[in-house]
Amino acid sequence: MGLIERILGMAFGNGRNVVRDTVEIFRENTEAGAERGATVQREAMGQYGAEFGRPAEGGFDRFMDGLNRLPRPALALGTLGLFVSAMVAPLWFAQRMQGIALVPEPLWWLLGVIVSFYFGARHQVKAQQFQRSIVDTAQHVPQVIENMKEIGKLRATSPGVADPGPDVRLSAQALRAEANPALEAWRAVR
Repeated sequence: MGLIERILGMAFGNGRNVVRDTVEIFRENTEAGAERGATVQREAMGQYGAEFGRPAEGGFDRFMDGLNRLPRPALALGTLGLFVSAMVAPLWFAQRMQGIALVPEPLWWLLGVIVSFYFGARHQVKAQQFQRSIVDTAQHVPQVIENMKEIGKLRATSPGVADPGPDVRLSAQALRAEANPALEAWRAVR
């Protein structure tokens, strides 16, 4: 027995698990990884909330936000305008396209970089706003679930919703037809 105890003590003794420690060299501890991931996610959401929790403060900030919203609609409407001009005035369109054909390739590359950076930055901002809206929405989930349960109780197909119970007056009132002026006018015309 002493030999087996020593062997097991070497592998699992002294408050350490040599097998687990060896395996963790080659494979991440999934529980510790999940805890680190949750911590990173929680801190990122807190940072997003702190960064975008306040609206634009000054007139200049609001003006720049409005100016930042112009390029995408301008590009989209300009492209649609080119299609329309190609159909309405093909010769005018052909002359303009010949001019574009003379633009050197490095200038096209520069335009591509500028547009990519602009839309990449806009995408980043929108992604952060989307993450913030997810956090805001997630906070309302319990109330929405409770509201859905209450609304579900009001369905006509739910048992006992229209049951007047022992109240005779309510039963008689439920069976009595109400006046419908539109229906009566229609019947009078026919």
